[in-house]
Amino acid sequence: MDSGLINGVLFLDLKKAFDTVDHEILLKKLHLYGIKGTTYAWFESYIQNRKSICLMNGKKSHAKEIRCGVPQGSNLGPILFLLYINDLPKCLETTKANLFADDTNLSCAGLDGS
Repeated sequence: MDSGLINGVLFLDLKKAFDTVDHEILLKKLHLYGIKGTTYAWFESYIQNRKSICLMNGKKSHAKEIRCGVPQGSNLGPILFLLYINDLPKCLETTKANLFADDTNLSCAGLDGS
């Protein structure tokens, strides 16, 4: 602003962001970051083959496999989500991204066109 440029900011709050993490993509990224061997196998077992059961009015549902997402309420959930989306800024050419868990803002500055 001090340079006389027009600034624009887009604030994004990704709904159910932790639930949308693709396990295969996340595991590939972990491998690219150097997580291998026993540690990789631990992360793989941590996010895959999870099941969920609902309890309502004293009755349980059948177990259903969770095919995507990272566990919420855990210390690792936000970290795994950030690893999943942290390359977003590399995809941008004219904007700058600021990431914080599932809250992201994209900003850009430019001349007014006159």
